[in-house]
Order: sequence, then C-alpha cells, then structure tokens
Amino acid sequence: MMEMASFTVRGCALCTVTLLNFAFVFLSGADFIRFLSFRAIYHNITGETILCQDSIPWSEALRDSSVLKSLVVDVTLLALFTLQHSLLAWPPVKQACQCILGSLNRTAYCFTTALTLQILMHYWQPVTGAPCLWSVRQAPWSVWFPLLCFTVHFFCWAIICTILMMFDYPELLGIKQVYYQCLGLGDPLSYKSSQAQRFLSHFRHPVCLELGVVLWLLPALSLDRLLLALTLSVYLALAHPLDKQDLAFVCDHLSRKVQLFTEPYWVKGPTPSLDSNHKDK
Repeated sequence: MMEMASFTVRGCALCTVTLLNFAFVFLSGADFIRFLSFRAIYHNITGETILCQDSIPWSEALRDSSVLKSLVVDVTLLALFTLQHSLLAWPPVKQACQCILGSLNRTAYCFTTALTLQILMHYWQPVTGAPCLWSVRQAPWSVWFPLLCFTVHFFCWAIICTILMMFDYPELLGIKQVYYQCLGLGDPLSYKSSQAQRFLSHFRHPVCLELGVVLWLLPALSLDRLLLALTLSVYLALAHPLDKQDLAFVCDHLSRKVQLFTEPYWVKGPTPSLDSNHKDK
C-alpha cells in the first residue's frame, strides 16, 4: 500500500511538472509567433514604430555605438539559444541528462528551449539607427504587401502547428514519456518504427520551409531582423539535415495522415501513427 501511494504521489508530481511545462512552452510559442510575425508586420502597417533610418548611410550607421551595442546584444542572445539547442541535443550530454532526469529529460529540454526563447525575445534590441535592407513604402503596395505578408504568415504558422500535431506532439513536449513511465511502458520511442526513430534522432520539427518564409517575407527588413533570419536559417540548414530516406518517410507519413482525413468514416482503417503498427517489415 505504501509503495502504491508513493508511486501515485510520484506519478502526480511528474504529471504536474509536465503539464506546467506544456503551458509554459505553449505560451512561449505564442509569444514567438508574435515576435516573428505580428510585431514586424503590424508596426509596418501602422507606422507607430520607426524600424530604420533610410536617410543615414551604411558607413555612418555601422560606426554608431548604439547600433553596434544592439548588434552585440542580439548576437549574444542568438548564441545563447543556439548553444542551448545544440548542447542539450549533443549525444553525450543527452545521455547524461537521460540518466539524471529519466522521463523528464525531454520536458527539461523543452523547458530550457522555451526559457532561452523568452530571454531572447525579452532582451532583443531592435536596430532603428540603420537603413532597412528593403522597405515597401510605395502606394498601393505599402498597404497591400503587409496584408499579403500577414496572410502568408498565418498560413505558414497554421501549417507548422499542423505538422507538429501530426508528428506526435505529446512525445515532442515530453508528455508521452511521463505517461508511459507512469504506466511502466518504458520509452515511447521504442514503440516507433526504425524509420521514425532515425528521423526523430536528428530532425524533431520538419518545418524549415515554412519557418524560412516567416523569417524572410516581411514588408521591411531591418538590420536586426536580417541577423535573426540569417542566423536561424543557417542553423536550420546545418543542424537539421534531411536526406532521401527522411524525405520518403515524411512524405509517406503525411500521405497517411491526409488519407485518414479524406476517407469516409466507415472505410477508415487503423489510425496512422509513428508507432509500431507501421514499423518496417
């Protein structure tokens, strides 16, 4: 009885920590959408905030101490995020964290990722003392192009959220690991196909194309946004390689999901998933 009570208390504690982390990650994701898309497009439409100074030449702007200070702060914040995201995913560190944290390893990774994102967004320094790389200000495109950007961003974020849901969102955030641990089922990754395990070992979120569009498609590209877009684009390209086997797996998995939602209810088979019911034979 004592062991069962202790197990129940431990399980409740693990579930509480995981659900609180889910709420924090979800809110951080919403803030990140606002940071990448809404703020830049909204300010461009309303003109409430000056994004750049086109009248200042680049030679003068790059000697301005305020511009250089902002760039140093932003580079430091980006280095903090990429260091956290890469170091905790490095196999030796990942194995050490797994030994220490157990089923909370993925939860801790998502928490530190959301925390570094919050720090990046809170302390990010806009560079307003330099020219824009481009800026759409001629009528009627000064109104229509921001609206076009907003529409494209909205669809890109919708696609990103859909893809994350399709690729086992509970496992991505560490919820499934705790649930399986409480039921004594072990690691949920062991129930996935060999193709899925290979894919998830180096490519957790296949949303590079959509995120790239969000990073670069803007009515005005300031110097700090160029730094952000360039750093994250290079990081996505270098840290998340996608080969032919991964591409074949992604296409097959997405086609199964699309088939699930397009077939009539009475002819649907088993729900497609990444788990063992679709392992390679």
